[in-house]
Amino acid sequence: MSKDPYLDMELLRFSTAGSVDDGKSTLIGRMLYDSKSIFEDQYEAIEKTSKKKGDEQVNLALLTDGLRAEREQGITIDVAYRYFATPKRKFIIADTPGHIQYTRNMVTGASTSNLSIILVDARKGIIEQTYRHTFISSLLGIPHVVFCINKMDLVDYDEKVFQQIKKDIEAFSSKLNVKDIHFIPISALNGDNVVNKSTKMDWYQGGTLLYLLENIHIGSDHNHIDCRFPVQYVIRPQSAEFPDYRGYAGRIAGGVFKPGDEVAALPSGFTSKIKSIDTADGELKEAFAPQSVTITLEDEIDISRGDMLVRVNNQPKINQDIDMMVCWMSDKPLIKGGKYALIHTTNEARCIIKDVKYKVNINTLHREEEDKNIGMNDIGRISIRTTKPLFFDSYQKNRNTGSLILIDEGTFETVGACMIID
Repeated sequence: MSKDPYLDMELLRFSTAGSVDDGKSTLIGRMLYDSKSIFEDQYEAIEKTSKKKGDEQVNLALLTDGLRAEREQGITIDVAYRYFATPKRKFIIADTPGHIQYTRNMVTGASTSNLSIILVDARKGIIEQTYRHTFISSLLGIPHVVFCINKMDLVDYDEKVFQQIKKDIEAFSSKLNVKDIHFIPISALNGDNVVNKSTKMDWYQGGTLLYLLENIHIGSDHNHIDCRFPVQYVIRPQSAEFPDYRGYAGRIAGGVFKPGDEVAALPSGFTSKIKSIDTADGELKEAFAPQSVTITLEDEIDISRGDMLVRVNNQPKINQDIDMMVCWMSDKPLIKGGKYALIHTTNEARCIIKDVKYKVNINTLHREEEDKNIGMNDIGRISIRTTKPLFFDSYQKNRNTGSLILIDEGTFETVGACMIID
């Protein structure tokens, strides 16, 4: 335990998604303002900007829409990250764009989230982007999805409108791998059910959005069964104080490690026992995902960056032929037979695209096996062959060891975000 209680608070990462003008940035601005998480000078600055633009009231969306083009057009283009805390939790918000052409930005922002907030305009109900963002949240394995039915003030806070939209979403999401779904009727503009309970929707008996964010259980979101420790750096001080110290630093990707545990080092397969688990605050009796630690072993084994420590009797798959879903991020289409660099945990390799199996029609969830042209913002299933074996789990089992990125070797641009499937 550190001396600063703030450092020990649980962290919840969440993203917002929804169509254009559904009120994502306004919702975050309202949450920051009502939870008293912004400074007076910040509020004064957006108040002045709102007056210049001729807005009738302070435009809280300006707290997150930082790009000049975003403010001029009133839309979100890039992913905006915001940080705030309440007495119960710390939060990192990823405000993602709503436009179809910025789907790749939404994938980037949501890929590390514990929870996804999807906004739906109460006047429009479910539209194409609702399907798209729900599917992507499912594909990315986000454990918790909250549908905020926004702009309830524009439909006179009608319960029937809320219940119909809820029914439509439940019918669609039942086809997807979404474990935990919540529905909240809100008005981001007026603050109804965002931080404070609304007095205009007595028919809604649930909690506010902030109450849900503060109390939702995320402890089991990480895989604490399969022990995975990708080695990021080897620490060898070779100082007078630590002449023989050899520690393997990294971030635990899964499972629980304890001193005395027998582990295997991949790819060599050599085994040893954990001697100690060290941190800047001292030794730990146990460590688990997603902690960053340094592990020392009883035996001297040749281990370097890209290797992985795992339990002897619980090992990941080791293969060069891998099937996966890909979200394509480049304006150059994916090329069958194309060669790309890849990064998987701390490991780097090269690969060739063996096959494009199908493209997903996000609106209908149908597999388009005839259309295998995967361009920017498209999602499809591909198979690759790597230059060396990777140690991986399926994405559904472990989001850390089941994901990788593809990189164009000529431009060093990240072109694909991939989720490994069984």
